Amino acid sequence: MAEDAEPAESAEEESARWLVIKGRRWRRTDPALPAELEAKLKSHLGRGRSAVGAGKKTGDDERVARARKRVNLAKTGLGERGPYWWERDESARLEAARAAVAELDGLPE
Repeated sequence: MAEDAEPAESAEEESARWLVIKGRRWRRTDPALPAELEAKLKSHLGRGRSAVGAGKKTGDDERVARARKRVNLAKTGLGERGPYWWERDESARLEAARAAVAELDGLPE
């Protein structure tokens, strides 16, 4: 092992950062997000996921594309996509999450 290699995550860090379901790792939501901000992002995430399903059911590709954009913005705001939240400064993460909510609030339903 090289001297400059990063140490492996401890089991505690691993479980705080990742959720394992059926052997697949999913990034957890940033724990630094205030509850109100997290709730807004999760609301948009749920609406986006619902709209993806509805758009697929009706064959409306435009609706699916808009809904997937909503899902991506929400997941990025939650820290579940994009740069790893644990590698970023907390203030930058909160600013990014607030910006995601502002953009999501401006999207058409």
